[in-house]
Parts: sequence; structure tokens; C-alpha cells
Amino acid sequence: MTLPKPSHRLVWPLMAAALVVSWSSGFVGIRYASENADVMLVLFWRTLMSGLVLLPFALMVGPRIGVRALIRQMAFGVAMMFLYLGGFALAIGQRVPTGLVALISDLVPLAIAALSQPILGHRLTSRQWTGTALGVLGVLIVSLNSLSLGTAPAWAYMVTIASMMVFALATVLQKRMGTIDMPIHQSLCVQCLTAAILFAACAGWNGGLMPPLDGRFEFGIAWLVLFSTFFCYGVYYVSLRLYSAAQVSSVIYLSPPVTMLWAWLLFGEPLSAAMFLGLAVTLFGVWLTSPRGTASKAGLRPVGQPVGQPAE
Repeated sequence: MTLPKPSHRLVWPLMAAALVVSWSSGFVGIRYASENADVMLVLFWRTLMSGLVLLPFALMVGPRIGVRALIRQMAFGVAMMFLYLGGFALAIGQRVPTGLVALISDLVPLAIAALSQPILGHRLTSRQWTGTALGVLGVLIVSLNSLSLGTAPAWAYMVTIASMMVFALATVLQKRMGTIDMPIHQSLCVQCLTAAILFAACAGWNGGLMPPLDGRFEFGIAWLVLFSTFFCYGVYYVSLRLYSAAQVSSVIYLSPPVTMLWAWLLFGEPLSAAMFLGLAVTLFGVWLTSPRGTASKAGLRPVGQPVGQPAE
């Protein structure tokens, strides 16, 4: 159910700013915490602590979690947390420029647009296909520039694209299957704990589960749990209830330049004209891909809008 929109005109700009900063904070937090620790160890402690904090609320607040709902949320936890976060974190750990990782991750709606026709039967207009092509072109512009600037192996760049596609595919499949009426704190708890088990296996394989006695690591985990998980998810879902999905999604695409600035300030990663050119091309492609009047007239749900979220 959509809540009444706040009347004060400053509410949305403040929420949008909070969403952009918190959305981009995950990439910076992983980079910060992984300076002296394996990236899979970072993700293990992030998902474990997030899940454990949410566990008592998931058990005591909300409807009883059925077996079918539990299994389905566990499956989405594998795809949308373990594979998605793990892939991007692995790329960041290999020193793929953080701004590039953020830019590719924010191409999820473009990938959803491409997958919607074969899986959901939603035909895309020529305008939407043009936008998808421009989005890919923007990524290529930034990628070629980053390859000349960075030292990461080629496979690390491919991992970022694969992670984004996995998340998009899981989203489209979720739309096809329908959603389970489960409060966000319950679904997030199940997904976090599921991912924590898998990240534990990866971290154990790489050397163990004990966190380093390092204030940098502890600060990074606290940052990721409180800011990048709880605060970010909270602002995102409240925004979706107050405003249209298209409006909220358009703000998320502002996170790459914020991430680039943070990476430049904190880690000395270079900024270049090609990065911003690629970002501009990608944003234009996203704008072309976002359905507006066409979806409303046809009675279709806009691509990228969650099932159960009423079109506005």
C-alpha cells in the first residue's frame, strides 16, 4: 500500500540524497574493510551481523514464516546477495575501480528491460532498445578507460557484468513467480543468513573466519551493517511507498558519480573525462529505457517496478 506523499517539498530531496549516499556507501565500505582482510571474510561478517541483528525481530514481529516462503527467500538470498554482492566485492578486491563497479551495478534496470521480453513477454519499444544499447556503450567507454588506469585482471571486469546479470535475472524471475507477502525485515534476515553461510564457506577456504584485530575492519563492518544495509534498505523501501518506482530508481543512478568522488577522496582513485562521458551516455540510455506514458496506457507494470507496487 502506498502511503500519502509528504506535503513538504524538501522531504523528497532529503530522502533522495540519503538514498544516493547510502546506496554508494556499500562499494566504499567493502573497499575500506578489505584493505587488510579477505573480501569474502568482509561479506561473511557483514551478512552474519546483519542477519543476527534482524533475527529476533523476524521471529517475534510479523507473520509466521512458512517453509515455502523460507525456501524461496533463501534462493533469492543466494542470487541477490551471495552472487550479486560476492561478485562485485570480488571485483573490488581485485582493485577494479570502485566507480566502475558502481556504474555496472546500476545497469540492472537495463538488463531487466532486455530480459523482460523473453521471460515475461513484455515487448520493448525501439526507444527502450536504443536506451539499452546506449547503456552498454556507456559501460564500454568507462571500462576501456579503467582498463588503462587499473591493474585488475580481465576476468575481474567480467565478474562485475555477470553479477549484475544474475541480479537482473533473479528480479525478473521473481516477477514471473510472484512475490511472497513477507515484511522486509523478515526477508532481509533470511537472505542475509543464507548468504552468510555461503560466504563462510568461501572465507574458510581462503584462510578462516576469524576477523582481524584491526580497527579499520571493525569500522568497515559497522559501516556496512548499519549504513549500507539497514539505513539504505530502510530509505529505499520507505521511498518506494511514498513515491513512484520510476522516481526512486532515477535517483539510484546518481550513485556512480558519488562513488567515484568517494573513491577519489578516500583511496586516490583517478577521475577522468572518459568516466564521466560513459556515465552521461549510460544515464541517457537509462532515461530512454524508463517507460512512462506507454506502460500506463497499455496497463502494464513499468519495467523494474516491484510486483505489488502500484503504478502511479
